[in-house]
Amino acid sequence: MKLDHTNIKTLGELKSTGYTSKSIKDELRENLLEKISKGEQVFEGVWGYENSVIPELERAILSRHNINLLGLRGQAKTRLARLMVQLLDEWMPIVEGSEIHDDPLDPISRYATELIKEKGDDTPISWVHRSERFYEKLATPDVTVADLIGDVDPIKAANLKLSYADDRVIHFGMIPRANRCIFVINELPDLQARIQVALFNILQEGDIQIRGFKLRLHLDIQFVFTANPEDYTNRGSIVTPLKDRIGSQILTHYPESIEIAKKITKQEAQLDKRQSDFVYVPEIAMDLLEQISFEARNSEYVDAKSGVSARMSITAFENLLSTAERRAIVAGDKKTTVRLSDFMGVVPSITGKIELVYEGEQEGAGSVAENLIEDAAKSLFPNFFPKIDKLQRKEEENEYDELVSWFFDGEGFDLLDDEKEADYKSKLDSIGPLNNLIKEYQPEVSEEDAYFLKELLLWGLVAHKKLSKHRFQQGYQFKDLYGSYIRGL
Repeated sequence: MKLDHTNIKTLGELKSTGYTSKSIKDELRENLLEKISKGEQVFEGVWGYENSVIPELERAILSRHNINLLGLRGQAKTRLARLMVQLLDEWMPIVEGSEIHDDPLDPISRYATELIKEKGDDTPISWVHRSERFYEKLATPDVTVADLIGDVDPIKAANLKLSYADDRVIHFGMIPRANRCIFVINELPDLQARIQVALFNILQEGDIQIRGFKLRLHLDIQFVFTANPEDYTNRGSIVTPLKDRIGSQILTHYPESIEIAKKITKQEAQLDKRQSDFVYVPEIAMDLLEQISFEARNSEYVDAKSGVSARMSITAFENLLSTAERRAIVAGDKKTTVRLSDFMGVVPSITGKIELVYEGEQEGAGSVAENLIEDAAKSLFPNFFPKIDKLQRKEEENEYDELVSWFFDGEGFDLLDDEKEADYKSKLDSIGPLNNLIKEYQPEVSEEDAYFLKELLLWGLVAHKKLSKHRFQQGYQFKDLYGSYIRGL
């Protein structure tokens, strides 16, 4: 029932509308059923979970369960919890002045019950919008029971001249104040075990106890917890009785395809419109950017238990555009296109987002990041050009012989980081066999994308040990593997 929150100001007016109380879990359930029946999307902007996480989450809501979202970092756990707010009624009536959102028809606090007893149908009510019915707490080791549940407030006792035996001296914590709301505790394993124990009664019976007061406040809360897998952290774990009281545990995951990962990155990246207009990003560059994360999740140097957050691709994309933008401004170009060599600018985004195992630490974060970029280029190479077999015979002819010979006969090829757009294109166009390969195997590619493909072809040949690539201060030098050495003899 949709109520006119602008005109209903008293308990009597609310009763006259036929309003009936319902728990938050019933509220979420009814609104979810309505959205499902109308074919409306509930969790907008969350990609890759359509056939896995979201159906499980909807089943948990329909079952009126408290929920634990379990998964590695950067898997949209908190976002899912925040989107649940859209399943609440738009407006909720409360007894005006209540600290814990007392339901006018079913008050639980002393303040609300006494006010209704005194004023009856003239009891003033106010309205809370659903956007204000979301509470969130990051579990840290310093969180106390007083923070979450409440404590005796000596200042309130002194100001009101009340004895400590009077329950009016209680200061309610975050959980009672979230009555009839969604309450999220992020990183639940980081909450000390003794604090987790304090949640037992709230989850099972819905009541709280504060400093020995015999309170039977039947709180009405939708709990959502988020956690990393227990073997990820040594800081703590979810105690077993608490897990037993959480109705549904839902496993989240990373995007399973590059297409889904690209959607997430483009949606979440914080870009300046002028930057987007100034820098053209080939779709192949986006594929390579996302492939870096896929390579990192399978890398022997990266700690798989820690995970590789989707935020890595997002910040890397922002850095990639900034790298191209800065390069173009330094060179004096009016517009530019992302180059593969610009990917050196995303290294800081990678090194700050991955946890390395011992072997990775020995290699160094910067070297691991560069290796991931090269591995990503190698993985994408067969999508655009003929595959190079590892066990190919030396005398056997292949599609790349002409290009390799071009490097063998020449002095190498330098590609500077801050090369002007015209010079960059001119250098790549000067390699005849490179142009022939693009025309033969990617004839439909646009001119803007062709230059990125040319670089990808060179990087791919380097990865397959057909050419050598040397990084110097101003850029890259591509050469043949042995010709320079032979000529020097």
